[in-house]
Amino acid sequence: MTSTLLRGGRIHGPSRPHATALLVRDGVVEWVGHDPDRPADEIVDLDGALVTPAFVDAHVHSTSAGLLRTGLDLTGCRSMAELLARVRDRSAPGALVWGHGWDETAWPEGRPPTRAELDEASGGAAVYLSRIDVHSALVSTALVTPRARTAAGWSDGDPVSRAAHHVVRKAFLDSITPAQRRAAQREFLRHAASMGVTAVHECAGPDISGADDFADLLALSAEPLPEVIGYWGERNTVLPDGARGLAGDLFVDGALGSRTAALGTAYADRPDTAGALYLDAEQIAEHVVACTLAGIQAGFHVIGDAAVAAVVAGFARAERIVGVPALRGSRHRLEHLEMVTAEQAALLGRWGVIGSVQPLFDAAWGGRDGMYARRLGPDRGSALNPFAHLEKAGVVLAFGSDCPVTPVDPWAAVRAAVHHRTDGFGLAPWSAFAAHTRGGWYAAGVDGAGELVPGAPATYAVWDCAGFPSLEPGAPLPVCLRTVRDGRIIYERGSA
Repeated sequence: MTSTLLRGGRIHGPSRPHATALLVRDGVVEWVGHDPDRPADEIVDLDGALVTPAFVDAHVHSTSAGLLRTGLDLTGCRSMAELLARVRDRSAPGALVWGHGWDETAWPEGRPPTRAELDEASGGAAVYLSRIDVHSALVSTALVTPRARTAAGWSDGDPVSRAAHHVVRKAFLDSITPAQRRAAQREFLRHAASMGVTAVHECAGPDISGADDFADLLALSAEPLPEVIGYWGERNTVLPDGARGLAGDLFVDGALGSRTAALGTAYADRPDTAGALYLDAEQIAEHVVACTLAGIQAGFHVIGDAAVAAVVAGFARAERIVGVPALRGSRHRLEHLEMVTAEQAALLGRWGVIGSVQPLFDAAWGGRDGMYARRLGPDRGSALNPFAHLEKAGVVLAFGSDCPVTPVDPWAAVRAAVHHRTDGFGLAPWSAFAAHTRGGWYAAGVDGAGELVPGAPATYAVWDCAGFPSLEPGAPLPVCLRTVRDGRIIYERGSA
């Protein structure tokens, strides 16, 4: 048996809010209180630092996020010309260029480059550049396959989306060696650990990453890295080995930035389209019923109001077949859930549906002047991500990043949830913090985790601040000093 005593700091916990010490034995919290004179195999002097439950990121794409850390990060790209210049600098004959994060909505050119312009800049290299929402991409001709040209969402000049996007993304990922893939996954998980994260929910599927990618990633949970909780987005009742549920990015629709989120009324900046609905209410009900009866957690990617309406209608059909208690006990989940009304939230709360949401979406694109408003108009665009309404309706919230769409930055996400860009939609600081800790474990079907109380897993992070941090805009956010998973250190600031 091994024991560690942390003392001389501030322990964030509900049972002893002014505690200064924490005793861990064999990976489990044994005691929380004031600085004691207790024997332990290891004594850690916190020197005033804050100890909190570690964060859970409830929606990630690990391989893509890891590739971005060594690829072309286009999240700060300010123009089409700058994007093409970056491609020229990185490209070489026979090269593979992975990039992510471009957003044309604020560029002076007002558009992304054509395929011909990308081919000229790349010099024949295979280039895949996903848009910030990862629902469309710029691809060079070297990456185009005959199958992509016949798939929905294909364009000869514009970015590819829908099924064509899945085809070209798979073509690129298939060109990466297993060693490169595993290196990218480890790189991402190490970074997550450095941000105080000890568990991530991988939202995988046949159109996103593939079975080999998923299996490799789940195997990394045995290493001193964050735990990978895997979801597989496919409509069937056969769980891949190690998967927690048939949920995550099982697409009901697309994304607002790529104009593929399904709307009831057309896009304000493209009146010729209302997006794409990939599943209808009957298909949604079939999946929910089948998973409920099989004891499997189900879920969907859903963003637009037409898609949310389809999901709510599907769950209503499922209720008539399996009943409310069975639905509530299954902890089914919805990813993103952005355009949801108070009435729909009340129904989802009644069914025990979990909202896996991303506060940094609102920070990046919300309000009456952001990307949402440009796509939908100010009134519709500022009514997204109503976290307070969901919480009031009894929807358990689990916060995530959707990395690489937004970065793994849990304290920034907590602050974004508190300071929502639409008045009345934000959460209290304690509620936002709980959604990024306890909420993530609850969403994964794990009870009794996400709090530092006796009997709980010793899964925590140590921060360079003396108490719960200020979340006011502009205030410095905490820096992680140590991350511990089940009593095992997986990150130490300053170590190799």
